[in-house]
Amino acid sequence: MAKQLNFLSGEVIPTSLTNEMQQSYLEYAMSVIVGRALPDVRDGLKPVHRRILYAMHELGLTPDRPYRKCARVVGDVLGKYHPHGDQSVYDALVRLVQEFSSRYPLLAGHGNFGSVDNDPPAAMRYTETRLAAIGNEGLLTQVGEATVDFTSNFDNSQQEPTVLPAQLPFLILNGSSGIAVGMATNIPPHNLGEVVDGLIALIDHPDLSDQKLMQLIPGPDFPTGGEIVATAGITEAYTSGRGSIVMRGVAKIEQVPTAGRKRTKNAIVVTELPFQVNKAGWIEKVAVLVNAGKLEGISDIRDESDREGIRVVIELKREATPEVVLHNLYQHTDLMSKFGAIFLALVNSQPRQLSLKQILQEFLGFREQTLLRRYRSELQIAERRALMVGGLLKALAALDEVIEILRNAPDGTSAKISLETRLDLTGEQADTILAMPLRRLTQLEGQKLQQEAAELAAQIDRLRLLLSERAELLKSLKKELRSLKRRYSDPRRTRIVSSEPQESPSVSVPSSKEVHPSSKPTKSKILRPQLPAVEETLVEMTLKGYVRRVTPSALSRPQSREDITIEAIDDFPVASYLTTTAETLVIINRMGKAYPLSVADIPSVSQKSRGVPLITLLSPSATKDASSRPQDLIVAAFAGAGLQSSPLRRTTDGGTSPKSAFSPETDLIMLSAEGKIKRFSGTDFMDLSARGITVMKLKDNDELSYANLAATGDQVVLATSGGRLLRLDINSEQIPVMGRTAQGSVATRLRKNEQLVGCITLSSTGELNNQFILLVSEQGYFKRISLQSLQRSRRGGIGTQMLQFHTRDDACRGLAAISPGEVVYCLTSENRMVTLVPDVVPVWGKDGYGDRMVELNSGERILSVVSPIYRTTMEG
Repeated sequence: MAKQLNFLSGEVIPTSLTNEMQQSYLEYAMSVIVGRALPDVRDGLKPVHRRILYAMHELGLTPDRPYRKCARVVGDVLGKYHPHGDQSVYDALVRLVQEFSSRYPLLAGHGNFGSVDNDPPAAMRYTETRLAAIGNEGLLTQVGEATVDFTSNFDNSQQEPTVLPAQLPFLILNGSSGIAVGMATNIPPHNLGEVVDGLIALIDHPDLSDQKLMQLIPGPDFPTGGEIVATAGITEAYTSGRGSIVMRGVAKIEQVPTAGRKRTKNAIVVTELPFQVNKAGWIEKVAVLVNAGKLEGISDIRDESDREGIRVVIELKREATPEVVLHNLYQHTDLMSKFGAIFLALVNSQPRQLSLKQILQEFLGFREQTLLRRYRSELQIAERRALMVGGLLKALAALDEVIEILRNAPDGTSAKISLETRLDLTGEQADTILAMPLRRLTQLEGQKLQQEAAELAAQIDRLRLLLSERAELLKSLKKELRSLKRRYSDPRRTRIVSSEPQESPSVSVPSSKEVHPSSKPTKSKILRPQLPAVEETLVEMTLKGYVRRVTPSALSRPQSREDITIEAIDDFPVASYLTTTAETLVIINRMGKAYPLSVADIPSVSQKSRGVPLITLLSPSATKDASSRPQDLIVAAFAGAGLQSSPLRRTTDGGTSPKSAFSPETDLIMLSAEGKIKRFSGTDFMDLSARGITVMKLKDNDELSYANLAATGDQVVLATSGGRLLRLDINSEQIPVMGRTAQGSVATRLRKNEQLVGCITLSSTGELNNQFILLVSEQGYFKRISLQSLQRSRRGGIGTQMLQFHTRDDACRGLAAISPGEVVYCLTSENRMVTLVPDVVPVWGKDGYGDRMVELNSGERILSVVSPIYRTTMEG
């Protein structure tokens, strides 16, 4: 900062505004980082916590003393050490008391200190507190100038410790969170017994690897229990200092009585929540999702929690599958959430991101230095006392001479000089003899002095050995750690459920391993979860956006139907993929983004269940722009990178016809509502992450309408509501491959009130001119045309008029590429479905209305055409 101005003399020092602002801001930022937001790696405390504990130590609020009002403590902290707001100090004090916030609370409380429902604590004038046993012994019993440094407080009226002589690494035991300027810390809590075992292992083997350390400390141990899913996030956080740890609540499926208590019904009972999840807020969120229709199968939710623990009962509807509902709760509520671990702490007053091993090593280094200072101080005290006791013993041995000196000395100074000269004593020893009361001349006192001298000699030898031999010092440190572990260790509360593959990929038996509390953590083994079995499964997607996974044997083969039928429908499958649980699907939405969906994440249900909404299985970013009808959000779903199976079309004879599977050689052809067409390379899907990627950039008033797979040499056919068709070759000239941020090129210019109603791709592997296309009008006219009668078009052209209309208010509503025996569905405005075998539709030329193949009700219209994809058997 610039030199302090002397205002009395009128001195002016010119300085650069940029430099002054930069320097001032850096000083402010460092004051926030060091003085408020980040904990010290040595004692794991922020300044406010350290000051609260030290103020209570000065007040004598030890565990064996009565509770005192929190207002008294806050007042002392404000007046002596922490000149900030009283509410901020009280909030910090409250967190030190809360058992659901701290794994090992450093303070004991009496009164209302809040709850997991985020209820506020009572005012500080009502609550009372004192030091907890672990806080008092682990942080304050050894505090003093002999062990740690002290500094002046804000007004130089008091001395406060810069760090407390912690005997345990509370930074890891209780964790810490804080936001500074440009950085943040978020350290999870851990189990004391496991941490002590890790410390002892590091003392014995300083070069201990991270993997072996994680055998002793397998993961965080949250005060609210719960589960940690997989170990990849733990490993990343422990080795790099930053990682995402997936937490999950504990729930079980029970049978609970109904209102009349005559029958029972299925219910999901939640007994543990993830760390820092507000129970009341979570229940409210579940209720909101149920009312919004995003969580199905739930009939009631009630909170039966009491002082014994958490119990939230979620009653299910009779037709609901409990496993599916629980899966949705994990996916769409905080019942499963992530803990973003950032191991950031102050090391020598500088913020550093540390690994778990580095944090423990920093603590051990600090503890070793603290013990050295403590033992040096104790040695000085013992040596001084031994010197005094030695002088007293000399005086007792020459008692008559001492009495004679005292009797004949004219004053105390002369007596002191005579004692020093005649008995060979130091000045301090002579002063001690002169101050000795007469009762010390008794024989009993002489024996006590001899015993004390022997004890002091042994103590001095022990302290000198500790100070000169590091091995003995470390042995003492290990003994101290084991003693603390015996008194304060407790079983692990958080289970670690791993689903990662183990080192040997040859094992294919499904397994789930858990880390349970152990009385001998040193013998615990590193998690090596087994590779889940790869199962053959059938994935079905419905018209209304539901998805389910069933066993292939549970699906009956389709039977031949009449040429044309019409019936009321609610929902029905439109696509089916026979694949395995190790593969991935690519889901594309109307905002032009693609997301991965693991087949294993799709709930496996019975054939009677229609499954779960597909949109609920995707990441939250996929649903943020969802309309009031989430099923309308999904445009297409394809087999993703690495998926070896291919979708097949169902035919009336029960057979299947192949369709190309998604692969790096396959491109994606997309068409927007405003007529923009784009070709996107399939290789860009190889690194698809949960956040998704943009496959087509759209304007605000545009959306993606169609997405199909194709390869170079194939053809794409577009249809408009005016009956125009465009036949385009897929090549670099007509439809070039574009990047992610491209908007695409204009496929055709839409006329007023005209819309795009269909887009199909035709494979070049067959005879294109022998293929047929089905056109369907709004009023129920069907027309089958040969592709040979449709001329090739240029991108941006108007195409060819291939469908005429009987009346002016009729319009084209869809098209489908057909082959003999294939089934096509048409959906009407009255929720009826027309099932049609296109073979029965007469072939027409370029001109004509087609044939009216079905009688619709008055005012009923055909809205869309669906050519479903099914597969009922596995090839090969």
